[in-house]
Amino acid sequence: MRLRLGIAVLLSALWLPATLCAQFPRGPRPWWDGRLAKDLNLTDAQTKQIRQTQDDFRPRMLQLRSDVNKAESAVNALFNEDPVDQAKANDAINQLAAARAELTKAVSQMDLKLRMILTAAQWQQLQQRQRGRPERPGGPGRRRGSPEGSGPATPNPNLQK
Repeated sequence: MRLRLGIAVLLSALWLPATLCAQFPRGPRPWWDGRLAKDLNLTDAQTKQIRQTQDDFRPRMLQLRSDVNKAESAVNALFNEDPVDQAKANDAINQLAAARAELTKAVSQMDLKLRMILTAAQWQQLQQRQRGRPERPGGPGRRRGSPEGSGPATPNPNLQK
């Protein structure tokens, strides 16, 4: 019994970090913290607005990431029970899905705020640089969830006033 419990704890300890990393790929730095921001020739006012947006969203993002981590831990704990309580596990899965949805919504709202700070030309340059290839005239921008990877969503033309 102890050996079985020890193996379960060891497997959980190895599996949890890999799962968490899979949920939030860290990838390259955000565009506003690197060379790409310099290449966009942001004005001082834009830079201040970007920093303010980061500051405004930071506490919410930290809380939402914490909520997702707690929900994942709850799911993992319930999955490791013997026997598994299916009703409790389903409730925990629903809570995890809701926590991830809230995080996704917050990230998208921050992306929108950041997009609104950029000019249309800066946005197009950012899109082009993030794709890492030349801009195709009239070609669509990369959309979130596309095979090319994640990134800011293609802007709504009505927002580019």
